[in-house]
Amino acid sequence: MPSLDQQRALLAHEHITAVKALPDEKQRKRYGGMVHRLPALVRSAGLSQALHFVSSRKPPEQKLVLEHLADQLKHIDPSIKGGAALLDAVRRAELPRYLALTREALACVDWYRRLVQGELGIEAGEQDDDSE
Repeated sequence: MPSLDQQRALLAHEHITAVKALPDEKQRKRYGGMVHRLPALVRSAGLSQALHFVSSRKPPEQKLVLEHLADQLKHIDPSIKGGAALLDAVRRAELPRYLALTREALACVDWYRRLVQGELGIEAGEQDDDSE
């Protein structure tokens, strides 16, 4: 049985492989930019505000980050079946659960950042900021 970190990495790799198949480089850069911004957003504003920020973005490739995190975090809370359910779970979480979701989200996003750099070749600060 793979470790939890290996499970995170495997799922993140599947997600990044799907992003890699997006037809437009601009879409991949928007996704990568959101992935690179997310850890700082979580640490400065908190998980709930950071995820609501992601959900407020218009480009669907940026919102895809929320769906990918929901897919990762459903092992903590099986009721998380998508981005909207993740937002709801985070809003309703008691402090210990909120902190657990935050720690897990940061651990997962770390894999996405590594894979965005390695697989997509998108470095922090290189993203497309056209994110109306």
